[in-house]
Amino acid sequence: MTVINARGRRLKHWGAALVMVAPLLGMSGMAKAAPDGFAPATHPETAKLVDELVAKGLDRDRVTELMNQADYSQKVLDAMSRPAEGHLRWDQYRAIFMKESRIEAGVKFIAEHRETFDRAQAEYGVPPEVIAAIIGVETFFGKHTGTHRVIDSLSTLAFDHPRRGTFFRGELAAFLQLTLEQGIDPLSIKGSYAGAMGYPQFIPTSYQAYAVDFDGDGVRDLWHNPVDAIGSVGNYFARHGWKAGAPVVSAADGPGTPPSSVTFNKTKKPYMSVSALEAAGVQVAVDVAGNTQVIPLALDLKQGYRYAVGYDNFYVITRYNHSHMYAMAVDELSRAIKRRLEDGGAG
Repeated sequence: MTVINARGRRLKHWGAALVMVAPLLGMSGMAKAAPDGFAPATHPETAKLVDELVAKGLDRDRVTELMNQADYSQKVLDAMSRPAEGHLRWDQYRAIFMKESRIEAGVKFIAEHRETFDRAQAEYGVPPEVIAAIIGVETFFGKHTGTHRVIDSLSTLAFDHPRRGTFFRGELAAFLQLTLEQGIDPLSIKGSYAGAMGYPQFIPTSYQAYAVDFDGDGVRDLWHNPVDAIGSVGNYFARHGWKAGAPVVSAADGPGTPPSSVTFNKTKKPYMSVSALEAAGVQVAVDVAGNTQVIPLALDLKQGYRYAVGYDNFYVITRYNHSHMYAMAVDELSRAIKRRLEDGGAG
């Protein structure tokens, strides 16, 4: 999930788009006749992939059999062309996630797994409400983990995506290696149309790199085990530089139109000083040292803009999904869950 750049998944059912793939994947010109399939005997690129996986120790007959059963999906390519982050205003995007049902479900999810969340915070420094918000935005706490067969999504994207085929080819290889090494049937796994999987929607390379066996049963299971999912999100954030106790976002005030001298909403490490931002007319609402580096945020509304600044931990959230709106949604949901917990919403 450093991953990713693009996880544009259908937001009606589960959260934001890509453990781990988001604005990377804007596309056009996707109209294309479906190929015959991904059979290694007739598809030379698939044959190369099989050879590579065999060289890594996988069984040739098994990998060949699996690729013979992978199906092309035009729906996957079409979905990749319209990630929600690319066409919604901030208030529209926010409304998807800031619902009473999701806040209450987050409180309940933490209550059900309180010991696990506390252990993850002790080990990785990430608060329960932040880990819960990620899982809540991604899959509504495991309820909506995807309806596309991952092998179909990744095969289609690996061999037919016009710009990111190489990236998804690596994800397909990682998926087959991961599932076969764990004794899982790759044909049985479903996920997002970008190939993200399980409670936290990790793409395969992120699963390989950051998933942890947090309950000690010898298996890293993000598909069915919320304990492993909670620990894995904590590990992902820690490995990407999360700072325990440090802020994520602060509110700011600014003019009716964002000043042209400021570059807003870039999901890269904090790149502008507070003093320079305030000189341009955007005032941070809390007392912050002038030399503090921040990410200036201008969030478009139906009328006007809402301003804020993101800190290093905001940047870490964007390593999960490279969208400033995604990171803002996670932050707002986490705050709402925390307030509800503090008000006695759960034990």
